[in-house]
Amino acid sequence: MPVRLRKFIGTIAIVTLVIVYALTATMLATVVLDGRSAVAALIYFVLTGLLWIIPAMFIIKWMAGPPADRK
Repeated sequence: MPVRLRKFIGTIAIVTLVIVYALTATMLATVVLDGRSAVAALIYFVLTGLLWIIPAMFIIKWMAGPPADRK
């Protein structure tokens, strides 16, 4: 697959991931955090704010393609 196409698909995937993840995390927050303390909300939003990086990392690795052979 050409590098430009791989990067285009990866970019679309990351944008989609961020949108779907943000909507899901926010929707889940309204259910989980109803009546909880501010500390619980802070912990939830810190964790969910960092958790999207893991799937994005795999998409970025895929976009970069296989490592070049060094001789």
